[in-house]
Amino acid sequence: MEYSFMGNSLLVYARSLLILVLGVLVVIVLHTVIGRRLRAKSEAEPEHGRWWAGSVVYRRIVVPLLYIGVVWAALLGLAFSDNVDRLLRGLVAALIAVFAVRTVSFLMETSLRKYTQKTGRVEDEKRAKPLISLFTFLLWTVAAIFLLDNLGFNISTLVAGLGVSGIAVAIAAQGILGDLFNYFVIFFDRPFELGDFVIFDDKLGTIEKIGIKTTRIRALSGEQLVVSNSTLVNSRLHNYKRMERRRVVFRIGVTYQTPVEKIKEIPQLIKRIIEERESTQFDRSHFQGYGDFALIFETVYYVLSPDYALYMDIQQEINLRLYTEFENRGIEFAYPSQTLFIQTQGKDEGVHRIGFSRDNGEA
Repeated sequence: MEYSFMGNSLLVYARSLLILVLGVLVVIVLHTVIGRRLRAKSEAEPEHGRWWAGSVVYRRIVVPLLYIGVVWAALLGLAFSDNVDRLLRGLVAALIAVFAVRTVSFLMETSLRKYTQKTGRVEDEKRAKPLISLFTFLLWTVAAIFLLDNLGFNISTLVAGLGVSGIAVAIAAQGILGDLFNYFVIFFDRPFELGDFVIFDDKLGTIEKIGIKTTRIRALSGEQLVVSNSTLVNSRLHNYKRMERRRVVFRIGVTYQTPVEKIKEIPQLIKRIIEERESTQFDRSHFQGYGDFALIFETVYYVLSPDYALYMDIQQEINLRLYTEFENRGIEFAYPSQTLFIQTQGKDEGVHRIGFSRDNGEA
């Protein structure tokens, strides 16, 4: 009489054990050969991320799935009750889901780490952690739905309920979701980074922290501005940290009584003063036109640095030098003034004609 255990004979158990042993040996050989080749390719070509990604996927997904497949093939020849069979199927589905979610999360974290090491932006890794956590949560949610479906639960009602609830939540929290979406925009598009000096609307300051919903800016007057990400993304924003050089335009006015010879000297004088300064690049200086009170000269030059304090120091030196040179050459700066002319027609008549003429100009 053939001995049986839990509805399966010893011969069936022996056959399943043989399949298990042979399958494990085959997987070990494949893992050794293919794993070494992928590892060698990844080390030989570190700049190509596809070999590294392929090695990770193979090691963390393919190999575990092969082992699961071998165990499943060994169990196929065995007869189990419906409850045990359902339990085994659920266990296999759970293992597949866990391996998949962990592998995708690992790929995201490692790719980000490699990217930050390559670019030198260590703060990006901190900023991306909330995104990774959110994405991992979504992956686990999908994995849980997949697992429930494989266990025989009717998930259509659950999915429909989640859809209706999701619409309601989206309508109620559209502002928060908008800020969250714009956080993705800021992270990937990089309109600004930590430490950037920005101006938007009538506000200006330095970026201190970029959060999921809000961004904190330290204003020049000292207070901290808390601005929603949606406001920053939808505003016309000026980022001065990325400015390589600063273009400066300034105008001066001299009086109308200035001789023509001295007027001709002024552009060259301004050019020489600017070129003597370090960190500057002269562009042009011209007698621009006639103002209400002055002869106007317009000058353009570049400060070869985005530093605002350096720009102000250079402009101050130029202004002081111009004042000194004009004083030495007898050239007067113009400013708004009025000249009174009194004409006497006769002592007996006692009539005076008073007129005003504008002969001086603006600074």
